Amino acid sequence: MTFSPPLPALLPKPEGVGLALGAGGARGLAHIVVLEALDELGVKPVAIAGSSMGAVIGAAYAAGVTGKQLRAHALGLLRNRANFMTQLLRARVGRFSDLLSGLGANPVLIDGEKLLDLVWPAQVPDRFEQLAIPLTAVATDFHGRRDALFETGPLAPAVAGSMAIAGLVKPVSADGMYLVDGGVTNPLPYRALIGRAAVIVACDVTMGPIGLEAASPRPFEAMFGAAQILQGAITREMLKTDAPDILLIPKVQTFRTLDFFRAVKILEAAEHLREEVKRALGERLESLNRA
Repeated sequence: MTFSPPLPALLPKPEGVGLALGAGGARGLAHIVVLEALDELGVKPVAIAGSSMGAVIGAAYAAGVTGKQLRAHALGLLRNRANFMTQLLRARVGRFSDLLSGLGANPVLIDGEKLLDLVWPAQVPDRFEQLAIPLTAVATDFHGRRDALFETGPLAPAVAGSMAIAGLVKPVSADGMYLVDGGVTNPLPYRALIGRAAVIVACDVTMGPIGLEAASPRPFEAMFGAAQILQGAITREMLKTDAPDILLIPKVQTFRTLDFFRAVKILEAAEHLREEVKRALGERLESLNRA
């Protein structure tokens, strides 16, 4: 008599579309065109993963804000430079007078949670569990030197940590960790969606600015540019091992990390993604339906 071990239970095949939105500062505004294309197709992602700017936009979309609404909201915020700068000043950690008083607070450093409260659409809820679409926000555990994925609990601290760019946004304390920019360790978090969706679409905006004048970069430009070079290198290495089903790379490489006031131009440069998403995703979904 021979013994046959029981067969493992068959896992259900994942269905639907998973969407990964990458880090890249102002270039992440290009994600909005991808969201508009999904809306026009009538495709609602079953899960979203976002890193840094991708987490900021991904959270709003997961809350039920449409791509078109996000475009109007972003352009409305950024249309008035003086008003937006006032918002940033309200979100600062310290005051310029602190430098003279010896308190040591960085007068430029921004409190990410305060900033999100000022710039997120009103529909964004307080907790992950209240989102219409499951979201994974990717930050970096500074002391653990690894990525930290958040899918439950308070939303703002996780996303603020995900967007905590060194020297610009203060680190966030959450779950016993100090969180910094998710782009440091996981700039294009499509792997968080493996096994959760039949088709994984990822939008990569990690590339640093190219085609600029061959001059010595200014201090902030050097700091952020070096980070973008690192993020691009990490993403290229990730893609050598595996890749999302559809990889989108908007033509926004000439924009800098903090070029938010060029939002109109960034969206125009990314417009080619609209038909690219419809074509590539349409073909992929049609192929799955035939299988």
